[in-house]
Amino acid sequence: MSTENLTQILTRSVAELSETESLKGLFHQHQDGNPLPSLKALEEIIMLSRSILFPGYYGKSSVTINTIPYHIGVHVERLHKLLSDQILAGLCFVCDDASADYEELAARRAHAEELAIRLIERLPQIRRTLATDVEAAYNGDPAAESFGEIISCYPVIKALTNYRVAHELVELGVPLIPRIMTEMAHSETGIDIHPAARIGDYFTIDHGTGVVIGATCIIGRHVKLYQGVTLGAKSFPLDDDGNPIKGIPRHPILEDNVVVYANATILGRITIGEGCIVGANVWVTRDMRPKTKKYKEVKPDKMDFEFSEGTGI
Repeated sequence: MSTENLTQILTRSVAELSETESLKGLFHQHQDGNPLPSLKALEEIIMLSRSILFPGYYGKSSVTINTIPYHIGVHVERLHKLLSDQILAGLCFVCDDASADYEELAARRAHAEELAIRLIERLPQIRRTLATDVEAAYNGDPAAESFGEIISCYPVIKALTNYRVAHELVELGVPLIPRIMTEMAHSETGIDIHPAARIGDYFTIDHGTGVVIGATCIIGRHVKLYQGVTLGAKSFPLDDDGNPIKGIPRHPILEDNVVVYANATILGRITIGEGCIVGANVWVTRDMRPKTKKYKEVKPDKMDFEFSEGTGI
């Protein structure tokens, strides 16, 4: 290809890629002075959070009971700085005010720093909740030999650490950053938990790959999921203009002590009552009364059929 032809192709491609119409909805116009979210900084925030919540398992392995205050102190100070910057970036990213003056930006930064402090203030409770998740994973897997193995090896703990930190940020009203944090765990573990979902303590996911938990899910205490489970929504209702109606409860509620086996799909704003068991590879789109079961059995002729015990499904 001649240099002239190459130049023409490149020029034409640049012109087409720069067309306003082709950029609609795909372009974020950065405002001078506003920070942008940083994946590198958020990765460090996750590692710092894990090292604070599980000292000795993440971060410096040389930490001892005597040096813990020093290590956690250093990490908390660094976490506050990074988190303040990233919360500010999230606030600026969703703000449409391109004419914010110095005082407004300073107020936004002060607000971000306050939110970061409030998140750090909640870390002791996050650790207490994660401790119950570790216990649930250990008690739920006969192959597990220690809590240390659970913390070091099991993807559910990594995913839940990201989720539980991100969920607190959602509760504090922080935009964008929580979703990035849980999507980082999704990429790392294959477990997709929306940060707005509400999940009780003693929660675990066995194996974990392919699990999806939607934004408006409510999950009680002592709930166990297996790999491939989807807690999703059915087709969205539409408004008068044919657009999906967002912001409405559309994902399942799982009450306490529910077990959902591999590759089960539970859709819509339905309630799976306390103590229910949902078997592998089944679809559930209606409420299940407490302490009932829904699963597939195999007849002698190898043909599958569904069995529901007391569900009314």
